[in-house]
Amino acid sequence: MKELTKAEEQIMQLLWEQEKAFVKDIVEQMPDPKPAYNTVSTIIRILEKKGFIGHNAYGKTHEYFPLVSRKDYTSTYMKSFIRNYFSGSFQEMVSFFAKEDKMSVADLDELMDDVKCDLETEKPGGND
Repeated sequence: MKELTKAEEQIMQLLWEQEKAFVKDIVEQMPDPKPAYNTVSTIIRILEKKGFIGHNAYGKTHEYFPLVSRKDYTSTYMKSFIRNYFSGSFQEMVSFFAKEDKMSVADLDELMDDVKCDLETEKPGGND
């Protein structure tokens, strides 16, 4: 899966929230100063070529919808981010953010409890 540019990601975030939308709907949801309709339309066509979105045609009008879920993109992006910036080590990433954000021991314990809970939930035969 290819990484999104900032403009592509902004549009995908709106599509993930709305689930389906016409170009005019996307433009309306964008912050000021709003990009031109044609700019958004061009980015949408690029996203479609990359396989991130699909469309339903109603005459000359197209309604767009995500083909890639936010969760799938986030997972792929974060794995790439950890590999590229932290030598593939989740532990190194957490250590970096703990130091940079000056996380307390209580914050780290809470994070570990959340991770343990998530892992137990995902395991077959875990807490269903």
